[in-house]
Amino acid sequence: MAVVDFALPDLGEGLTESELVTWHVAEGDSVELNQILAEIETAKALVELPSPFAGKIKKLYHPEGTTVLVGAPLIAFEIDGGPDEPAAEDGGQKEERQSVLVGYGPPIDSDKKSTRRAKKGASAPAAAPAAASGSEPEVVAESPRSTPPVRKLARDLGLDLRTISGTGKNGLITREDVEAAFSGAPEHAPSAAPAAAAGLQVAAAPIPRGERETRTRIQGVRKFTAAAMVQSAFTAPHASEFLTIDVTPTMELIAELKGSRQFAGKRINLLTIVAKALCIAVQRNPSVNSRWDEAAQEIIQFNYVNLGIAAATPRGLMVPNIKDADSLDLAGLADALSALVETAKSGASSPAELSGGTISITNIGSFGIDAGTPILNTGEAMILALGAVRRQPWEFNGEIALRQVLTLSVSFDHRLVDGEQGSKFLADVGAILAKPAMLLAMI
Repeated sequence: MAVVDFALPDLGEGLTESELVTWHVAEGDSVELNQILAEIETAKALVELPSPFAGKIKKLYHPEGTTVLVGAPLIAFEIDGGPDEPAAEDGGQKEERQSVLVGYGPPIDSDKKSTRRAKKGASAPAAAPAAASGSEPEVVAESPRSTPPVRKLARDLGLDLRTISGTGKNGLITREDVEAAFSGAPEHAPSAAPAAAAGLQVAAAPIPRGERETRTRIQGVRKFTAAAMVQSAFTAPHASEFLTIDVTPTMELIAELKGSRQFAGKRINLLTIVAKALCIAVQRNPSVNSRWDEAAQEIIQFNYVNLGIAAATPRGLMVPNIKDADSLDLAGLADALSALVETAKSGASSPAELSGGTISITNIGSFGIDAGTPILNTGEAMILALGAVRRQPWEFNGEIALRQVLTLSVSFDHRLVDGEQGSKFLADVGAILAKPAMLLAMI
């Protein structure tokens, strides 16, 4: 038998560290190739880490909740020696090995994929004792079926998922099941109202009665988001502008599109139209779609739009983006936004979806807010905030009428975007929303 160390890989984002959230194996367990070993949380996503070997877990180097540096030993395996796997010498020397496909493990046969989940070991702390030499590994039950955000919520509330019955599809344990178990409510209580499509509001976990303070360790997405916001706020000189417009024509257009055959079954809303207006305005004002490269002393102007949508998810604030959003027509944008919302709402946005954005939208109107001064997503030159639509008196055709009005806000990096360029971009978006027919004059 050879003893091989598996180091924490770079999960594809150039990150220097990740947090070990949950072990799915214990020391002494036998594992198969690509069996899930642990959940690792990066600044971008919650990633399931597959095993690069078939063998036995000899040592777990870190307990759950530990921040581990990329390249640091994570697990020691005992594996069978072979032509390419020489056995360890008697001195106990170890061989270091890395995953074939960084962060995701080597490919597996299709007949094994369906059984990979069923063969997971139950999670155990790193301090669990190793199995006695020569003894069979302890047989453990399959991990309860739930999503990573739900498992994290259960851990935060001190609940064992194995004691909770799932009311979701095929027995999936939902967030509502965990909250109901914590509060003592019936397991089959009605689910909470769905999250707002753009803002993705998520109900906070109930606070235990009798506690005057609740302390939560700063970790995971919250930790990385805080660092990114501080870096953005104190690196890029922010400037903000506001524009209040009558969007009644756009709201009428949305109602018309919803009734058309072309958009049947598609989620068409104000955010869809704003996303399209932004892509057109970027073409006319390309400086807002750029990045300041301090190390290279260059300004990188993007000739494509990877459109970020700020979302409040179960794991915290995230900004997944739609790749090449400028190449999509309105129907394609509607589909892409729907997919982004569903993925973000489930907390399953991948590192690729959370990186590479060039410009962003935050829909603060979904929370009933009229305007704000958003902080730039790190590395981007512009962010557009979409306020709430309100019926209010407005000048129309020389008279006062009740119209649907909203306020647009932009924040931009003044190193990259001058006041004139920022103003023209905002005016273009506003012109399209006030008079959608203006699209014909802009493209």
